[in-house]
Amino acid sequence: MSNATKETVIVLDFGGQYNQLIARRVRECNVYCEILPYTVDIQKIKDINPKGIIFTGGPNSVYDESSPHYTPEIFELGIPILGICYGCQLMAYTLGGNVVSATDNSSSEYGKTVTRYNNNDILFKSVKSEGISWMSHRDYINEAPEGFSITATTDACPVAAMSCPEKKFYGVQFHPEVNHTENGKDMLRSFLYDICECKGEWRMESFIDTTVAQLKEQIGDKGVVLGLSGGVDSSVAAALLSKAVGKQLTCVFVDQGLMRKDEGDFVEQTFTKLFDMNFVRINCQEEFLAKLKGIEEPEEKRHIIGTEFYKVFWNKIRESYGEGYFAQGTIYPDRIESGKGDAAKIKTHHNQVGIPEDIDFAGVIEPLKDLFKDEVRVVGEKLGLPHDLVWRQPFPGPGLGVRVIGEVTAEKVRILQEADAILRDEMDKCGYADKMSQFFAVLPGVKTVGVMGDARTYDELIALRAVTTDDFMTADWAKIPYEILGRVSNRIINEVEHVNRVVYDITSKPPGTVEWE
Repeated sequence: MSNATKETVIVLDFGGQYNQLIARRVRECNVYCEILPYTVDIQKIKDINPKGIIFTGGPNSVYDESSPHYTPEIFELGIPILGICYGCQLMAYTLGGNVVSATDNSSSEYGKTVTRYNNNDILFKSVKSEGISWMSHRDYINEAPEGFSITATTDACPVAAMSCPEKKFYGVQFHPEVNHTENGKDMLRSFLYDICECKGEWRMESFIDTTVAQLKEQIGDKGVVLGLSGGVDSSVAAALLSKAVGKQLTCVFVDQGLMRKDEGDFVEQTFTKLFDMNFVRINCQEEFLAKLKGIEEPEEKRHIIGTEFYKVFWNKIRESYGEGYFAQGTIYPDRIESGKGDAAKIKTHHNQVGIPEDIDFAGVIEPLKDLFKDEVRVVGEKLGLPHDLVWRQPFPGPGLGVRVIGEVTAEKVRILQEADAILRDEMDKCGYADKMSQFFAVLPGVKTVGVMGDARTYDELIALRAVTTDDFMTADWAKIPYEILGRVSNRIINEVEHVNRVVYDITSKPPGTVEWE
């Protein structure tokens, strides 16, 4: 179904770190959701005609003139609104309530907080009268606007939630979207179904059927070229396009020699055997390694790998495929991360590619542009992609180029591929692979003294990294049993030439990051 016809809830982003998580929670309730920056013109909201609007949190104070605000006209549209954290404070401030800054630490709240709910309020009808909510605020509401009732409190927060059922305005100081808030998803469901009166029509099956029909109509008899990286997003985009137009699709796979062991062959076999398409593989490890010779700085490596990748890709396109449409595996978070509205630009995502001026495509197709990663995986499974591909872990765009610390050489890549393959093999054998969010090996470029076969060695060190996380914003190191780590270490040292030591990284995020570079 098109965006114009499906029921939609808007998440209006005021700079909150959980904006994408809110949208994901809404979609988990089978309601389509879009994130818009607080700078969006109200006419666009009117054009969408959403079933409901959710204000996100944010780091600012509502009484600061430079902080994000929105036109009071939004409260005159007759659309249900839920304000979360800063969004709740903004609602109170705009409608005449009183928001103050805590003068001491006893009035601010961070983390799990005992909260008392009024179960007569429709938002809390299915939760216990007392539970844990996740708070993260310094400012607080000490007086709700006229017409609002206070529906939740904590020891430090006199207005932990408020509501005006007559106008369908609701606000919560805590974060119902995070797992730490007990029954938070039930609260969001109550807002969506009981207050916004959503029907819950957002399903992956309908997405596939509708998208395939739209692609067939848009593409017609033209060709489509897709840059296939072998990652989840581009692979699912390829499968969806293949279902729609078959041999009209050409997938160009640039194998820069920095993938995991045998990964290039796995990608080629998957798409040549399972799908009706033209598959073009370009093997170019030597060219990439030549460009990386002598380069140690990680950002410079990233830039070189990215630049060379698209140089190889576009040169191939110029040879034969510069007509028809260009397809990308862009997903919804890619578009947000690339700096929508006046949000700070975090990064230009590798899934969003600029087309050279000398190549004239009929248009750009992004069949997954409205989906989150978990939704993309569901689509991939329903399209028949192998489980190992659909559920593969995140892999950096520059590949092993940023897991080899320092200069990248063919020998270092070989060593890392072999060590990483052993780690994966052991995790699969013991059933631990599904218990971790991401795990991999790193070649730090550090040599250590060892003793092997009664002889002194001076060889490479391998570091193992494994984390568990819900959202990759924070992560904890995985508590892998010692006996499993022991087997991995023993195999790597015995089976991988030029490795004599293995260490395990037990750093959480923060202060560390998941990747080393």
